Amino acid sequence: MEDPYKVLGVAKDASADQIKSAYRKLARGLHPDLHPDDKQAEDRFKRVSAAYDLLSDPAKKARFDAGEIDASGAERPKARQRSHAGGAGGGFGFGFGDNAQDIFDELIKRRNRGRSRAWSPFGDEDAGAAPAQGADAQFSLRIDFAEAALGATKRITLPSGKNLDVKVPPGAKDGSVLRLKGQGNPGRGGGPAGDALIEIHVDAHPFFTREGDNVKLTVPVTLGEAVLGGKITVPTVDGRVTLTIPPGANSGTTLRLKGKGVGHSGKSRGDQLVTLQVTLPDRANDELANFLKTWESRNPYDVRKRAGLERDDN
Repeated sequence: MEDPYKVLGVAKDASADQIKSAYRKLARGLHPDLHPDDKQAEDRFKRVSAAYDLLSDPAKKARFDAGEIDASGAERPKARQRSHAGGAGGGFGFGFGDNAQDIFDELIKRRNRGRSRAWSPFGDEDAGAAPAQGADAQFSLRIDFAEAALGATKRITLPSGKNLDVKVPPGAKDGSVLRLKGQGNPGRGGGPAGDALIEIHVDAHPFFTREGDNVKLTVPVTLGEAVLGGKITVPTVDGRVTLTIPPGANSGTTLRLKGKGVGHSGKSRGDQLVTLQVTLPDRANDELANFLKTWESRNPYDVRKRAGLERDDN
């Protein structure tokens, strides 16, 4: 595989932000959705994605820089043992003595170190390689607020170039990770493939927020709607619905829309909590002001005293 630094066009001392910026710039221009019939662009997109998967993982990047793994994330073969010139009988090239007991002791030590490859006294460490599972492949998947609440099916492109439809379960949280068994990098020596680890990133919504399984929404209402009550239309993750405001509602009054919150597989959905915010007209209204002067003189009430804000200990 190509050098991932060259694929992304960054220096080896590039920061994580520089690597991410280079990847996003390339990915935006090469994504298969923008070039449905361009095989060359698709192949380059695969190489760019694979390079970013490696360099965006600090542990993998450090191991690649140290020469421990190659650009695909696979382990590099250990340096082979070399035979030494001289010594009676030519020896086996261990460098620690050429008698049978030395050879046996070395075999036991290497076995106990948990080496993944069979070792040969003739210096061929590739002979008889044991099966090894492939490395996991890491992805980031960005979804919107409604997709996280209700679930969605999203398509990603694997390092192999295969397109995979990922089912995001309802109720997915920002930062959660989906594991897809056997969809990672291929194994070695007949070993199984690794897994695909997909980190979910949920975009913030302009007016919805999440609290557990409930969706919260603040809705402005007019003075007349608050005093007289009425029906208004409000958004939900399912679409717009009608909400009834009771007469005499205040700012801070919270109304509940059952079953309009976050979903879960095999579990009932949460609710949407709608908090009212009484909002006056943008411009002063003499008619309203004169009415309130007359009304308040006949109907005095102290809202701050009722809220306990006029006590001496405040």
